[in-house]
Amino acid sequence: MKNSRNIILASFVLTFMGYINANAQSNVTEFGVKGGVNFSNLYTDNADDENVLTGFNVGLYAKVPVTNSISIQPEIYYTGKGAEVVYNNAFASGTAKFKLNYIEVPVMLVANVTTNFNVQVGPYAGYLINGKTTNESGSYNFQDNINTDNFNKIDAGVAAGLGIDLETVSFGVRYNYGLTKVGKERNYYGTNQTFPDAKNSVLSFYGAFSFN
Repeated sequence: MKNSRNIILASFVLTFMGYINANAQSNVTEFGVKGGVNFSNLYTDNADDENVLTGFNVGLYAKVPVTNSISIQPEIYYTGKGAEVVYNNAFASGTAKFKLNYIEVPVMLVANVTTNFNVQVGPYAGYLINGKTTNESGSYNFQDNINTDNFNKIDAGVAAGLGIDLETVSFGVRYNYGLTKVGKERNYYGTNQTFPDAKNSVLSFYGAFSFN
């Protein structure tokens, strides 16, 4: 009985893989460039809609068909994140702008609802290439005490969005929800604190051009 189940399972897997391979071969992988504008924030109790920073994203993508309506879309691009954050606690007080720049790699599952309209969802991972903090107000010198080394190098989370495809041009909107904290844990006056104790949140609008 166990051997029979294994044979049936193996047959199913091989059939499914053959189906995906046949569909992938019957459609051409799409390559292109994309870019757009970011509206970023650090979600924390001390950040709100007034703390949004404007940045940009630019990079490359590939769109690999799995079926006639579903594709896998890996991407790699440069993206700017951050926020203006107000802090008022026993260790720091004031207002600072955190500007964080990443090389980001999302892998999106793209499902075509209609010929020209799609929905997207998938994970992303980013690597911090530089981070800058500027003082806006307050008693703590953020600019001289917080630099790239004080931020976590890896940012990871989930993304979801909507897209419109028009021949070789497409447009879309996407939201990235960070799952990792931006700041590293540091020792402040004998107490360990994570600063900034926040995660990335980015709403992006983009345009893309296909080479195919």
